[in-house]
Amino acid sequence: MTRRYSDMNQHDALYKVARAYPGGLDALAVRMKMSVNVLRNKLAPGIETHYPSFEETSEIISLCHEAGVKDALLPLHAMLARHGMAGFVVPEPQEFTDDDLSQTVCRVMSQVGNAAEAVSAAMMDRVITTLEADLIEREFQAALAAIGEWRERIRQHHKGT
Repeated sequence: MTRRYSDMNQHDALYKVARAYPGGLDALAVRMKMSVNVLRNKLAPGIETHYPSFEETSEIISLCHEAGVKDALLPLHAMLARHGMAGFVVPEPQEFTDDDLSQTVCRVMSQVGNAAEAVSAAMMDRVITTLEADLIEREFQAALAAIGEWRERIRQHHKGT
């Protein structure tokens, strides 16, 4: 039976992201100067005798992010969610126009609408499955990122005046 990895579980998310590194765990282990067997043991959800350190976890996420791995920051989001927190990527400062602010507000409203739609669809049968919970979490993260971008654009706009 194939194991389903949960995006909301920090260990599952880290394993999933690391496996998606270009060249897989073998290539990632080389970059980390670690044996692939040790890395696999530290990441495999079924092995409870080995765990990656905070530094190793951070390095895995950084290497995956730099390599363009889809959802490379997912383990961070899962860890924050476990502790009742949420995070978002702060956009790089740049020149913003009033049109940028207007477009950002539209993106925020769209993302919040997507999150509401995911919750509504999941609640149709009054049961939220693991797949639905993962989708809802992703939609909330997208909405938070849009809000964070909006906040940063307003801050940059304010600095410019």
